[in-house]
Amino acid sequence: MRNLRKNVMIVITALMLALVGCGSKEVVMKEFSSEDQTVSIQMNEEWKVEDMGEGSEGWIAALSDDESQGMIVMQLPKSLYSGNIVDLDGVKEIVTSSYSISDQELVENPSVSGMDVKETYSCVMSADGVTGKGRVLYGETEYAYYSILYVANRINDAGVEYFNQACGSFKETAPEVEEAVSTDTIQWFNNTCAVLTAVNGWDYTVFGGAAANEGSKGIVQNLLEEWWDVTDKASADETMDWLLGEGHRVSFADEMAYLAEVGLADVSADERVDAILENFELSEEEARNYADWFTFYEQYGADAAAGWDYSRAMSLLGYYYLAGYYTEEEALDKSLEAAETIQGSFGSWDEFMESYFIGYEYWAEESSADRREIYEEIKASADNPFRLDWNMTFEKTW
Repeated sequence: MRNLRKNVMIVITALMLALVGCGSKEVVMKEFSSEDQTVSIQMNEEWKVEDMGEGSEGWIAALSDDESQGMIVMQLPKSLYSGNIVDLDGVKEIVTSSYSISDQELVENPSVSGMDVKETYSCVMSADGVTGKGRVLYGETEYAYYSILYVANRINDAGVEYFNQACGSFKETAPEVEEAVSTDTIQWFNNTCAVLTAVNGWDYTVFGGAAANEGSKGIVQNLLEEWWDVTDKASADETMDWLLGEGHRVSFADEMAYLAEVGLADVSADERVDAILENFELSEEEARNYADWFTFYEQYGADAAAGWDYSRAMSLLGYYYLAGYYTEEEALDKSLEAAETIQGSFGSWDEFMESYFIGYEYWAEESSADRREIYEEIKASADNPFRLDWNMTFEKTW
């Protein structure tokens, strides 16, 4: 969500550079549309469009010629954001914090055809020390959450009328969403990264976590560049080769092998925490983690933490497809290859996930309790995908 907040701050700063209020000159309205043509709204024909940057193809931002007034339509498709934002309360939190909104007072909702308007506020907005009056509307459609914002130095009756008129012109053309092909084999692939998909707020029943469209493409491309330095097929291939061929499991195994060399294997499981504390400058929690990891390493060897690497590899393959770096067939073919390796390395979902949790703890240097809880919640759900047989026969149906 950091990029989302950054885009908001850039535009709101521009909107507030020279606020002088809403005048009484007769306004001629014209339609402004988002880049992806999924939403439109009518505003003063003299206003100029502002570019919100990558990942905002469903947004509209426009300023008056003198940059004294501005309006933003924020569209957050539910298929992409519902897990991260949860509901409109999450949208309000983002808007309120990004715009430093204060002095909010509920006002009458404008009539907006096709949108379920929840709340509208008068408020004060500020950014970089500049303050202005604002109107903020929150609503939703079946397709997306929305916030429509209007800012000016002074909002009189004419300004309120302008805001209401603009909101009343709202039109949405939701894109047709292709039904993703789903089979037991593809769901098995999805299961390997279901916890991570849930953490990110996406759908673990869909390959890649979301429908493949321009909205998800831009978001995933930004995510891959920010977290993985993946910007094209070549860098995608390089990262995939590292995860499947090395990953963090190599350094994990090296540390465990060192502990074995210094005699930890000769110490009983009950005494290993004390032995580690006596020989290494670690906290008791860290020592306990190493003792637990070492026991798992004794059982599974050099690939004890491979579940962490394999899970992220499977997640990335879905992202590569959404980002357009791999075709669907390429991503699924590679997933099948990786799935066969995973299936042969562990004996059950619980074994695989324990390896994932241990790898996460090793990498993140923090507890995996939250992710373990998510795993249990998924297993307890009515449509528990982990009911699929670990040893099922994979079928290539794509």
